[in-house]
Amino acid sequence: MQHTTDFVVDPGGSLRGEIRVPGDKSISHRAIMLGSLAQGVSRVSGFLEGADSLATLRAFRAMGVEIEGPEEGRLTIHGVGMRGLKSPPGPLDLGNSGTSMRLLAGLLAGQGLELELTGDESLSRRPMRRVAEPLARMGARIETTAAGTAPLRIHPVEKLRGIHYELPVASAQVKSAILLAGLYADGETCVTEPAPTRDHTERMLRGFGYAVRREGNRICLDGGGRLSACDIDVPADISSAAFFLVGASIAPGSELLLKHVGINPTRDGVITLLRLMGADIEVIDERDVGGEPVADLKVRHAPLRGIEIPEELVPLAIDEFPALFVAAACAEGETVLRGAAELRVKESDRIQVMADGLRVLGIEAEPAPDGIRIRGGRLGGGEVLSHGDHRIAMAFSMAALRAMGTIRIKGCDNVDTSFPGFAGLAAEAGLKIEVHRG
Repeated sequence: MQHTTDFVVDPGGSLRGEIRVPGDKSISHRAIMLGSLAQGVSRVSGFLEGADSLATLRAFRAMGVEIEGPEEGRLTIHGVGMRGLKSPPGPLDLGNSGTSMRLLAGLLAGQGLELELTGDESLSRRPMRRVAEPLARMGARIETTAAGTAPLRIHPVEKLRGIHYELPVASAQVKSAILLAGLYADGETCVTEPAPTRDHTERMLRGFGYAVRREGNRICLDGGGRLSACDIDVPADISSAAFFLVGASIAPGSELLLKHVGINPTRDGVITLLRLMGADIEVIDERDVGGEPVADLKVRHAPLRGIEIPEELVPLAIDEFPALFVAAACAEGETVLRGAAELRVKESDRIQVMADGLRVLGIEAEPAPDGIRIRGGRLGGGEVLSHGDHRIAMAFSMAALRAMGTIRIKGCDNVDTSFPGFAGLAAEAGLKIEVHRG
C-alpha cells in the first residue's frame, strides 16, 4: 500500500474551545445492520461517514437494501425484514473494518445465502477463527484461510441452533456475532463474558424492539423474533474524543468542551483511567439518547501521574490505549499495563508500534507480551511510523503538544476510517498540525 499522507505537528500549543467529534463507529455499524433487517424505515442522524462504517453501508446496499444518504450524517434505511437480504453480485469488501467482518459473519450465517467477505491487507491478517468457531457450533458453515483469516466464505445452511457460549477472552465483536446469529437460531442463545465489554448490540436490539435478557455476566435472546424500525441519533465517539481528552490534559493552558459524547459505561474506561492519573474531566448534562447515555465533557490541563492500570478496566478502554500511552509518557513516574494482549492483534500491534514510536521521541517504553511499562519524561521530536493504524497516528499527533521538537507521523491515510476531518478539527482546537500528501 502506498503511504501518501503524513502528519507534521509542530511542538507546543494548547487545546481550547468547543468541538464535536464524529459519530460513534460501533453504533454507526450496528444502526445500518439492524436498520436493514427491520420492518419499516429507520432514520439515523450523527452517522460516522468514515471508511469503516461506509464499508458496512456498501455491503448492505450490495445485498439489496435501499439506503438514502449519508448527507451530513443523516441516513434513511428502508428495512427489508429479517429474511429480505439478497445475494450480492460479488464478494463483500469490508476494507479495514474488523467490526464489519466479525459482526456480519454472525448476522449472515443464517441467511441461507452464499457469501464471501473480503478486506484489505491489514484486515486479512486479523484473527477470524474466534468468530468462525462458535458460529460453527451453532451449525454455521464458514470457511477461513488455513491461517484462520479472511476471506470468509459463508455457505447456506438449513437452520442454526442456539448455544450457550463462554467467551474465552472479553470481546464485544465475538459476543455480538453470536447474538446476531442467535436471531436466526432455534431456541435460546446465551453468551457469558469474562469481563464487561461494550454493549451497543444489546442496547440497539432493544431499541429495535427485540427482547434481550441479561443475568449478571450472561446475555441471552431467543431466535425467531423480528426487528421494528426506529430512529437513532448516534452520539459522538468516545474513542475519537479520547485523543482530545489526552491532548487537553497534557497541554498547559488547555480548556476544551467536547459535545454530545457517548459515555456508555462499557466504553468509559478512558475517563476513569485519566482521572486516576489526575486528569481534570467534568461530565456535564448527562442525558439518554436512544438508549445510549450521552454527556458533554469539559477537560482542563492537569499534571498527570503514572499508575498501575487496573486489569478490570482494560476491556473498557481497549481502543483508547494508544492515546493513554501518550498520557503516560507525559505523566510523572511509571505507568504499567497488563492483561491487554488483545492490543497486539488490532489494526497494528499497538503495544510494539507505540513502544517503538515513544522510544524515537526519547521516552522509556518497555513492551511485554500483554502490556507495557512507560516511564514519563521529556518528549523530543522525530519521525514515527503509524503502520497504517489510525489510532497510532492520532495519538502521536497529540504528543506534539508536549514535545520539544516537530513530530512527523508517516502513513496517516487510514485516519479517515474512524475520524474523517481529524486534522482540521484538531487545528481548529489549537494543535499545530499540517497534512502533507504526496
